[in-house]
Amino acid sequence: MADMSSELTLGWLGTGRMGAAMAGRLLQAGNDVTVWNRTRSKTDDLAKAGAKVADTIHDLAATDVVFIMVSTPKDLEQVVAGEGGLLSAPKLPRIIVDCSSVSAEASAEVRRLTDEKGVEFLASPISGNPHVVAEGQSILMSSGPKATYEAARPYLNAIGKTSVWVGEGEQARVVKICHNLYLGMIVQSLSEVTALAEKSGVPRSAFLEFLNNTVLASDWVRKRTPDMLSLDWTPTFTTELLRKDFDLGLAIARAQEMPMPVGAGVMQLIQNAIGRGHRDDDFLSLFQVQAESAGMTIKPE
Repeated sequence: MADMSSELTLGWLGTGRMGAAMAGRLLQAGNDVTVWNRTRSKTDDLAKAGAKVADTIHDLAATDVVFIMVSTPKDLEQVVAGEGGLLSAPKLPRIIVDCSSVSAEASAEVRRLTDEKGVEFLASPISGNPHVVAEGQSILMSSGPKATYEAARPYLNAIGKTSVWVGEGEQARVVKICHNLYLGMIVQSLSEVTALAEKSGVPRSAFLEFLNNTVLASDWVRKRTPDMLSLDWTPTFTTELLRKDFDLGLAIARAQEMPMPVGAGVMQLIQNAIGRGHRDDDFLSLFQVQAESAGMTIKPE
């Protein structure tokens, strides 16, 4: 990655799997990055890579641009506007860039609160798991004032291979949720046809080798094929997190009076997977659930 020394100081709030990978990309690009996480030990690897570690969120707020990656709308509202949050700091950041997957409604409320304090706000969720992020292959979608996006774009493009501005409001939230709806539908479809082929006597490895060389192939399926063969459900994105995004997506569809027959069916299958004990597994475990539902006993290949 080319060196890209920062003109602005950057803060990163939330260093879980995704947040750590994204902040790491900014460090690799030569940026000045200060990090904070509720569990401080999760910042250790970033500190070794050159990040400064803030003791409090208020310390983080002293940077020019603060990126956020948290799990839920409640977490986002707390770290931005709650007690001890960014907006209660004596020195406020110029821009807050939220990369979390939250609803458009929660995003709009946080935008309202930041506007009241004179802080610019950009919604910028990301497509890709931590491995994809680390390889520089992720894509960020952004919405908010165009000028705010232009100021943040060099850093967004340092995290991923590109970023796309999609509107002045909360459109980025909708784009991300639609993306994850599609991803869940793909995995369920892949699970069904692969399990059908295997139950009919076709080796799983042979079927996936065939599929990955057809016009229906995708880089994502090729990359995840070894996990389907070995039945490795080490999480890149958990079934529970996928359920959260399906909840958000189906709520958007209801508000827009949009029928989602495939999405609604996949939501129930995700719920089934969680009920069968796959809550914290990678969402590719939908394949195992599909096979077991057909009375199959699958083994690693």
